[in-house]
Amino acid sequence: MTANEFYNTLKDRFRQVLKDHQIENEQVTIICRALTPEETIGKTRRQDFPIISGKDIMIEAAFRGSRGQAFTDAPSAFSGPLSEILEADIAGDARARGLFIATVNAVMCHLGLCCGTVHCRTEGPELCAGDLLLFLRKSYADRRRIALIGYQPAMLEMLSNSEFDVRVLDLNPVNIGQIRYGVTVEHGVDAYESVVSGGTDLILCTGSTVCNGTIVNYLNLDTEVLFFGTTLAGPAVLMELNRVCFAQNYS
Repeated sequence: MTANEFYNTLKDRFRQVLKDHQIENEQVTIICRALTPEETIGKTRRQDFPIISGKDIMIEAAFRGSRGQAFTDAPSAFSGPLSEILEADIAGDARARGLFIATVNAVMCHLGLCCGTVHCRTEGPELCAGDLLLFLRKSYADRRRIALIGYQPAMLEMLSNSEFDVRVLDLNPVNIGQIRYGVTVEHGVDAYESVVSGGTDLILCTGSTVCNGTIVNYLNLDTEVLFFGTTLAGPAVLMELNRVCFAQNYS
């Protein structure tokens, strides 16, 4: 599936949800803004979360009191009708894509079609990593070699100290080549084939790939892909993607 096909399908399916719930023509207003790191994740023990140290920003959309977030490197603010969001070029415009994803999460949350649309805060990321380890031990006990796509320090430390073998890919040059929690962070493009096709049993992929456009690299692979995080909450439902997230417990 190409990026254009993915985003066109995503938009069509979201539009159908709006039609099914008879809100596609309502003049509701979406308000979207960028959040500060503290608003997003609170005061955490560690300071190497991408939200704190990276160039990406969390944006948040509000729809009838429900919130939806998206982690993007092209943040922008917006206030206007839902119809304007639907007409945006989400395949070709990264800013429009971030707004659209945040909006999808807010609306889908309001409709009760997804959960975990707001990032966990303060101790949440550490607790979430612990929940993920329990989940992996229960559901994927036979998978020993895990590829972590996207530098998520709490998850990486958890995996590196567990019975699982882990390799990690990232696109941030600050992280690439560095040893973090005993694991060398590898280049997300240069090492892609080696990691993804190199005997990996399970791929844990950040949902923020839906905003930077690289999500299509992790679709229809021979190896099972399990997406994580808040950004993909609504899109995962619409596109029938496997997702694990415990943010709703710690937001």
